[in-house]
Amino acid sequence: MPALVAFGRRWSLAGDDLVFPGAFELLLRVVWWIGILVLYLTYRGQLDCKHGRILPSYILVLIVLLAAIIIILFVIVCVSMQGTITNLRPRRHIPVLIYVRTALYIPELGWAIMGAVLINDETQGCPATLITTISIAVIASWIFLLFTVIAVLVVFDPLGKPKRPGPLPGGGRDLESSESGQLLYTARSLAARVWEYRLKLLCCCIARDADTQTAFTHIGQLFSTFFMDTDLVAGDIAAGLSLLHLEQDTIEQSRELDDEACLDPQPAAAAEELDGDLETAAHYMRFAAAVYGWPLYIFSHPLTGLCKLNCGCWCCRSQAPDPPEGGGDCLECNFSSMLQTTGLQHRDFIHVSLHNKIYEIPFFVALDHKMEAVVVAVRGTLSLEDALTDLCANCETLNIRGVTGECVAHTGILQAATYIYKKLMNDGILSQAFAVVPEYRLVVTGHSLGAGAASILAILLHSSFPQLRCYAFSPPGGLLSEALAEFSRGFILSIVLGKDLIPRLSLRNAQDLKNKILRIVAHCNRPKYQILLRGCWYEVCGGNPNRFPTELEEEHRAQLAQPLLAEQSLRVDRSGSHGSISDSSPPHSPFKGPPLFLPGRIIHIVEERRDGCPYFSQVKYHAVWREASTFSSILISPKMITDHMPDLLLKVLQQLCRETPSILCSSHSPSATDPLPV
Repeated sequence: MPALVAFGRRWSLAGDDLVFPGAFELLLRVVWWIGILVLYLTYRGQLDCKHGRILPSYILVLIVLLAAIIIILFVIVCVSMQGTITNLRPRRHIPVLIYVRTALYIPELGWAIMGAVLINDETQGCPATLITTISIAVIASWIFLLFTVIAVLVVFDPLGKPKRPGPLPGGGRDLESSESGQLLYTARSLAARVWEYRLKLLCCCIARDADTQTAFTHIGQLFSTFFMDTDLVAGDIAAGLSLLHLEQDTIEQSRELDDEACLDPQPAAAAEELDGDLETAAHYMRFAAAVYGWPLYIFSHPLTGLCKLNCGCWCCRSQAPDPPEGGGDCLECNFSSMLQTTGLQHRDFIHVSLHNKIYEIPFFVALDHKMEAVVVAVRGTLSLEDALTDLCANCETLNIRGVTGECVAHTGILQAATYIYKKLMNDGILSQAFAVVPEYRLVVTGHSLGAGAASILAILLHSSFPQLRCYAFSPPGGLLSEALAEFSRGFILSIVLGKDLIPRLSLRNAQDLKNKILRIVAHCNRPKYQILLRGCWYEVCGGNPNRFPTELEEEHRAQLAQPLLAEQSLRVDRSGSHGSISDSSPPHSPFKGPPLFLPGRIIHIVEERRDGCPYFSQVKYHAVWREASTFSSILISPKMITDHMPDLLLKVLQQLCRETPSILCSSHSPSATDPLPV
């Protein structure tokens, strides 16, 4: 930070990002050089083959060339280790060293070509062992050259060409002029087109239609807006996340959290309600997991999954029941996994749809006789089309009768929920289900993207089905405006596990995270390679974060502590019903629109603090009530992705249902004015 500038353009790496790749290449080059030197000393008397001194000259030049490359690599690594992320002066000679290293590629390429010619000449009459060894050296040369080309393509930044406003007649540069504004607009448009092209290249297998093209355009604009105003590279982001994790853990351990110390026990009635909610949630989580179909089932049962599914065993195919009404690819395998996960019978499924494109996600409708409910389960993200739906994160109006205030929701998820709503109502799917069991109530559930779509679907269906209940597992953070989130508290229950990233992920939270990374890397006076090494050790082996000092300024440490302390006060404060994240949102966020919240009431399943290595100690959990404002900041953790997995959440819910805690902690106990239990 800033990015490396060489050959007249900006690249997607910084000068201090050359430590680890340079050291790795240096190690390989040293081993290679030693091997060639040993070869030369061993066969020195046998090198005069039919070609005279061509072969010994080739090896001698190769030894000298490798020595020169080793020296320049060593200097690059040493210089790259100097300074800090923002202190570039000790690394100011990195571009010159890169030019020297690039110049050495020309003789290396020429010598690789000559080596290929020599080893293919069968008339030289040299020992077979010698020829084999030289062949390995030539192949190694070509491998190094190939990986160098790949590395250049990876770090190439298509937006890296420097653009400067033209000089004014007086010799100065008017950065506030209309010309500079036009240049900025052109740069943003170019960045949006580049991101759009990258998305199209990544999603080349997706069928193109008007919705897909619109999504590509919106996502390209979103990414260009997010990354346009910063000079961070991937290494800076990794170092910033590592520092932020250490700081968050240090501050969290230094606080006196009364919810962790169980200083505020719940009333018995509230504890029983929480137990009942967890038991019901564990039941419906099976439906939210089942709708993922055979991929999740095989992932959860890697050894026995194929044997248990009828579609995976040819001898059992004749016994497999026909799927219910619906359609999609590989419906038989998916339907078999749904039967296994839910424990339902074939006749209990009313409709199964695996149709999947952008804004249109799979779902099924089934009869749950145990809970006397018609269940609509919506699938989470499992395809590129689903990912594009997730990334369409701007706001769209959702007008609901009886809700006052600004009513907006996540655009992509709202479109997906509207698609399912039309299918259920216009195609008569719900009418068909309730014609069989008119006394049952309606339950909507889903995980991740499916949880967000299920929540909005529940809001759309609530006027027609007042007794409706929704169970949203790990829903996306930027989902509903405050008015809609408050309205949904009466019939939606959200469940979040640990430090799951997705319930905390929104445009404002992402912008806030970027601002924190910028601040923390600017105030740290450690080299980047030390930050990454110590951060990796902490992530893998755990320990006390105070043992990894980052030497941050005290003022900056206090700034980092303020959001966490504010979060603690929100947890303890029971006077408000929902809280607000607007105060903690970045003040100069480029993303317009109101803050978006998680839906309904929220149960947070918290992992109890463990000592020692996090991967080799038993994990225990407890459940607490949370307000939506608790999830207004992204928490960095090695489990921020794994805590989102549906199979893990199902196991944790089942574990909590088997346990009978004596005391449950809470940051907000439901009061008499809260909605009826879900």
